[in-house]
Amino acid sequence: MKPLRFVLLVLTLLVLLPRVASAYVPVVTPNGRTLPFVIAKDGAKEFRLTAEPVKRELAPGMIVNAWGYDGSTPGPTIEAVEGDHVRIYLTNKLPERTSLHLHGILLPNGMDGVAGLNQPHVEPNETYVYDLTLEQHGVFMYHPHSDEMVQMALGMSGFFVIHPKAPEAPRVDRHFVVMLGEWFVEPGTATPNPNVMTDFNLFTFNSRVYPGTDPWVVKKGERVRFTFGNLSMDSHPIHLHGYQFQEVATDGGEVPLSARRPETTVNVPVGSTRTIELVANVEGDWAFHCHKSHHTMNAMGHEVPNMLGVKQPAALEDRVKALLPGYMAMGETGMGNMMEMGRPKNTLPMMTGQGPFGPVEMGGMFTVLKVRSGLTSYADPGWFDHPRGTVARKVDGASK
Repeated sequence: MKPLRFVLLVLTLLVLLPRVASAYVPVVTPNGRTLPFVIAKDGAKEFRLTAEPVKRELAPGMIVNAWGYDGSTPGPTIEAVEGDHVRIYLTNKLPERTSLHLHGILLPNGMDGVAGLNQPHVEPNETYVYDLTLEQHGVFMYHPHSDEMVQMALGMSGFFVIHPKAPEAPRVDRHFVVMLGEWFVEPGTATPNPNVMTDFNLFTFNSRVYPGTDPWVVKKGERVRFTFGNLSMDSHPIHLHGYQFQEVATDGGEVPLSARRPETTVNVPVGSTRTIELVANVEGDWAFHCHKSHHTMNAMGHEVPNMLGVKQPAALEDRVKALLPGYMAMGETGMGNMMEMGRPKNTLPMMTGQGPFGPVEMGGMFTVLKVRSGLTSYADPGWFDHPRGTVARKVDGASK
């Protein structure tokens, strides 16, 4: 090779390699979006966030008065690359002061966002800037550290995803990020109660409850990651049907290969993220949900008397209905067929949703992982078409 050509090749590689190294597959935020950025004159990536009251539809038929960022809860996902210089401008449009804490991220002490300790509070209509160079990679979170009991209970949180500088091997094709949330909204009302500490009645994936959660769609054969973030008051054991997976990372870093083991449920502790990985090699519609049974229900009444097994007079329900239209006797033989009884406005049934075989009878932290071959887009492909003879079926006594 001639010397001039060699020099040109080296110069080209020096220009292109950083671009190749910083290339990444953007994450997917179900029922959410990613925050755009601009490149400043000094090369920094600049993001702008506005803390403000928002209206959030948890599912069709229920909208709550929440607080969030840029019109949504959780706030838009921030994505950058290890080594990036980033600036985040936070404008406060809340009725009270706030701040921005970058949860789990290594940064200068003055950028840590604990109001009163590391910085002044961001008063209403003020804008503060957070300026730092990213020293690590992983999936992290952001949230306030100013009146955080109220602000986080009303929905103020979001993801901060830092992609590795060097491309990962094996390559991940799809990466979903999902914030776990808990709310108490009195039936018939629209404003969450931030004073409730344990007795929540709504549980969300990215501030949506089933059947308002989008399905998570992947192509058969793809390597897929799911990251769950938890800034609620409880841990959440997230369970996937039909698959085994490995926990590959937390907000503290990657899990060493020697420490990984097959699981079907990952427990997400309070104040942490957990990332799991699998190869989507089995087609179907697979349930993905929290395995605390009350966390897959909506608008629960916790003071209902236990009537299981209690025989109620046959005419009693009709007599009560004459006074209270829509009344239904509670739980004599279970509650699975009672989900569409009368309820206050802006209040969801406890369990609802229709599948291809009838009512799904789930709510809260529940969605469906849809794995398909031959997909040309990630739009909802509809219900799975089961091969003949692969669906459980009723048998009569003579067939046993």
